[in-house]
Amino acid sequence: MLAIKNLLPILLSCAPAAIAEVIRRNTACNNSPSLCSKSYGEITHLGAHDSPFLRDASTGYSVSGNQFYNTTVQLSAGVRLVTGQVHKNNNDWHLCHSDCKLLDAGTLESWLSEIKTWLDGNPNDVVTVLLVNSDDATDSELATAFEASEITQYAYTPSSTSAPTSWPTLQELISKGTRLLTFVASLSSNSNAKYLMDEFAYIWENPFEVTSASNFSCLPERPSTVSKDIPSALSSNRLPFMNHFLDKDIGLGIEEPDVDAVATTNGQNGTGNLLTAAQTCKSAYSGRQPSFILVDFFDKGPAIDVVDELNNVTDATGRVPVPNTNADDNSNSTSSGTYATGFGPAETGSVSSGAASPSSTGTSDASKSYVTSGLCIALALASLI
Repeated sequence: MLAIKNLLPILLSCAPAAIAEVIRRNTACNNSPSLCSKSYGEITHLGAHDSPFLRDASTGYSVSGNQFYNTTVQLSAGVRLVTGQVHKNNNDWHLCHSDCKLLDAGTLESWLSEIKTWLDGNPNDVVTVLLVNSDDATDSELATAFEASEITQYAYTPSSTSAPTSWPTLQELISKGTRLLTFVASLSSNSNAKYLMDEFAYIWENPFEVTSASNFSCLPERPSTVSKDIPSALSSNRLPFMNHFLDKDIGLGIEEPDVDAVATTNGQNGTGNLLTAAQTCKSAYSGRQPSFILVDFFDKGPAIDVVDELNNVTDATGRVPVPNTNADDNSNSTSSGTYATGFGPAETGSVSSGAASPSSTGTSDASKSYVTSGLCIALALASLI
């Protein structure tokens, strides 16, 4: 135990910064105080494509996996849109990649419960869920899973069945407790669950099947009513949704995520990089930035840096770096980006990915920093009670 006399210098040196950080986190919306006054449709939300479909030890490092880390890790690191494919399996609704025999991530209810748990612990964050309704579940069938998970307590219900001219601000959604927005592609009716929004009534998307880094396009593809017509898409008030993930053809018409190219795909340089694509689309959309950017292996690039640039976020707080636990998350696409660790401004530095580094003896300066940071936060919290 540290003696009081030893705590005093720590308190004197770090309490102001720690208290400021605690206050900043408590007043941030989606990890940034500057986003609170922004409309939900005005900012860009980082999306994890096929969020529950993992390339990790739990799936035998399946080449069908689109993410290295689970939905909880994604959300804690700054992802605010998660997507999944819903399939019927053994008379229950599961999250399966194309086919449940290929990759089954468990029940929809279980996944929603995971998201609900995260929302419980992060009261200043707004999350979007997009479900691909692969086997035409009805609104009542989907609602059963939502209600069983108890996530409906956070559900946002729109005031209109078509895209509004404006959306609530993040702060308004947070204050009203309606911090979960759910879109379904597609849904014939939502009369029994008004919070399930038919995606293409509110959103338009660019092409999503891309196997060449030079072929990313800003043109609308879905819904068909605005296909290849940017002015019509914009005038419809739908939210622009930018798919930006690269697949590779491995033969016989089979495609898998191109993990070897992801550092460029999610990055800021090279053919098909995310930053250039996002800036190009923003220009094509008459200055309107994409409301959503959907990527594979979200931690690479890292994609969050591009989203921060689009949102003019320089005060990010509360993000948690991805853990150093995935042996397949190594290679040539190591992430380095901005995450808030400890206290004070968000730190910019290398985020570990891949196999664990060799252990070292003694206590590193970084370890001492984390201990001091923890003490600062604890002391700051105590001083606010």
